[in-house]
Formats: sequence, C-alpha cells, structure tokens
Amino acid sequence: MMAITEKSIGLDSKVFPERRGALRRRVLKGARLRWKDGFCTLAGTMRDQSETGARIRFGDICAVPADFMLEIAGGGKPRRARIRWRSLTEIGVTFEG
Repeated sequence: MMAITEKSIGLDSKVFPERRGALRRRVLKGARLRWKDGFCTLAGTMRDQSETGARIRFGDICAVPADFMLEIAGGGKPRRARIRWRSLTEIGVTFEG
C-alpha cells in the first residue's frame, strides 16, 4: 500500500498544512461501529487508516455517536474510537487508549 502524501487544498486554493502525527494509508476494509453495549451497530467501509485513526465511509447519511467501539474486518480486537470530524456520509476517527 502506498502512503497518502497529497496536501489538502481549500476552495481558495490555499494548501493546508499536514496535521496528522502518523502516516495514513489507503485501505478498503469492512468496519462495524458498535455502541450502547453492542445493541446499536452500523456497517461502513474504512478508506484510510493510520496507527492513530481512520476515515470511514457509509452508504447513506447516518447519525453516529461521538464515541463507540470499532471492529475492523480482519483486524482482531475491537478498538475504542472517537469522532474528530464528520460529513454527511463519512467520519474521521482517532483511536483511544
């Protein structure tokens, strides 16, 4: 997998500085969010991943709580995650603990 090295460019053509502490990689993995002790779940697709976080895309507009457990397909033990940013169909998360 190749690291993502492109800079983010705003609508005014200004380049945003890279703020991530860890290099992210493009991935295509299944992801499942669980909250309320596993009674609520939501499936999505992980598109980018680093040691400290990930970007997850959903097929439709959805409401996601700020904190949840994240299961990554083929990734072993679920991880606690917290939302850093959100759009209508995507979220960016940081891994907690």
